[in-house]
Amino acid sequence: MKSTSMNTTFARLVFGVGWVFSAGLASAQPKTDQPAALPLNDLSAFQKPGNNWRIVGDVSGDLNQKDVLKSTPGTGILANLPAKDGNIDLVSNFQHGDVDLDLDFLIAKGSNSGVYLQGRYEIQLLDSWGTKNPKAGDNGGIYERWDDSRPDGQKGYDGHPPRQNASRAPGLWQHLKISFQAPRFDASGKKIENARMLLVELNGVAIHENVELAGPTRGALGKDEVASGPLRIQGDHGPVAIRNIIIKNYDKPRPELMNLKYAVYKGRFDKEPDFSKLPPEAEGSSVILTANVTRIPNDFLIRYTGTLRVKEAGDYAFNLGAAGGGGMMKINNKTVITPGDRRQRGSITLAAGDVPFELLYAKMEDWAKPSIGLAVTGPGIREYIISDASGAMNGDPTDPILVDASTNTILRSFMDMPGYKNAQGRTLRVVHAVSVGSPEQVHYTYDMDNGALVQVWRGQFLDTTPMWHERGDGSSRPMGMVQRLGTPVLGLAKLSAPTAAWATDTTGSGFRPRGYVLDESDRPTFKYQTYGATVTDATRVLENGQGVRREINVQNPASDLFVRLAEGSTIAALENGTYIVDGKAYYVRIDDAGGATPAVRKVGDRQELIVPVKGKLVYSILF
Repeated sequence: MKSTSMNTTFARLVFGVGWVFSAGLASAQPKTDQPAALPLNDLSAFQKPGNNWRIVGDVSGDLNQKDVLKSTPGTGILANLPAKDGNIDLVSNFQHGDVDLDLDFLIAKGSNSGVYLQGRYEIQLLDSWGTKNPKAGDNGGIYERWDDSRPDGQKGYDGHPPRQNASRAPGLWQHLKISFQAPRFDASGKKIENARMLLVELNGVAIHENVELAGPTRGALGKDEVASGPLRIQGDHGPVAIRNIIIKNYDKPRPELMNLKYAVYKGRFDKEPDFSKLPPEAEGSSVILTANVTRIPNDFLIRYTGTLRVKEAGDYAFNLGAAGGGGMMKINNKTVITPGDRRQRGSITLAAGDVPFELLYAKMEDWAKPSIGLAVTGPGIREYIISDASGAMNGDPTDPILVDASTNTILRSFMDMPGYKNAQGRTLRVVHAVSVGSPEQVHYTYDMDNGALVQVWRGQFLDTTPMWHERGDGSSRPMGMVQRLGTPVLGLAKLSAPTAAWATDTTGSGFRPRGYVLDESDRPTFKYQTYGATVTDATRVLENGQGVRREINVQNPASDLFVRLAEGSTIAALENGTYIVDGKAYYVRIDDAGGATPAVRKVGDRQELIVPVKGKLVYSILF
């Protein structure tokens, strides 16, 4: 068969971007088979719900009272509000095997709940606020298995604690994301593969990856294991609220590559050759896509031809890795991945049946080990590797450069702020950022250009790989559960009236950073001058790692000088000088305003919490 010539040469792309596979198919996902939101207008999605379960419009917790969760009428939130007796778990009508599950949950102080995949494998939901070293029974943990026949102290086993504590405070919304793979059974019903938690993320932090589950956890619906089972939510331990339950089932058969034949051609190919005029160095059959069909280390091309058996019609997306070179792929005689595709991704709509398959891999760079990696996702099919699993699925991985904060630690770097844009529409970057880490595992970033606290986080400290790997870009990244505190702006500003616009830069402020000084525990106090005043700004971690307390002292403050404490979609006043910010994302508690009165004001579609400066201001961020 004579192939058509490529529009773009292999060589131009190799020297351009390197043809390295990037895991995930974010830019090439199929358009159909989208995840489904579980309706929460009533309880009809569940089997015989107990009286402890209700559909409500809003919920609120109390930082100071255990097991208190208040609700208001409405729909959209599933709430467990236990009574004195008769509290039962909630079991879904639908059954699932392999599944991705997303949900938000809000837990009361001291409360305890859990989410059981297939009713058998529990991810714990618990108020673990302030816990430094989480265990399997803490928030996000994979709960232990149980055997009464084992000796005391050993009855519980096989639990998996989260890698780090990524929990928020009680009364705040938290996000849980689970990718679950059901156990596998042969035709006789015998289990041939254990269930797995492929990925569990708590508040955006990966806390479990590829954890094998040898059997049901404690409190399961049954000791047996099944290919399909219900979702179950624990309801007999304490108050919890859940919303935005998103489910994506993966229950369709995967496509298969069949009758693969290969031919190896020696040489440096800068475009697709005329194969009818080119004798191969070697040829044969293979049961899988692999680069191991040749011992030539460099300057070669492998051509695979065969059949792709499609069992489920729909949209399919492919992700190709071709180490040290480039690749091209055709399905059903249509080009799906071309050498011009920067990310080596492509998609195609396929009917059920057998279709022709062709893949080319040309290797030109001697620094890379030859390898081919091909991943595919489709309707009801989770992304999986359809090639040799040792292929080029992640390029040449870089060992991360991580900074721990076993003692009080300071690191200066650039800091990107995802979700916030600069004037050019790009991700905002704080260029004079100082990140301060603590052994209590609560950390923060300070913007020295504005005298402002820009983010706090709980868990591990910094990933400095972007800054120090090879040439680097000067930036570092928080590794734990991050709470950003709004668009970085000048920390203190003069307002002609409480409704006046906040300053967008330091123009006219006379702002001058004066660095920082360290106390006896190596904790910094920042200094700067602004609007004729001298400012000292110290942030310290609260007891039990529940947040940070910030103390700002201003000498000679102007009468119209204000501090902006928070910005968010909503800011609501609670009791005792406490405010809850951005749809229950974090709390601000004003500890000492020096007699000044805080105000919540509307700015466009956002709100700000501001307070006049009277010389000293102390407030805490609880998250």
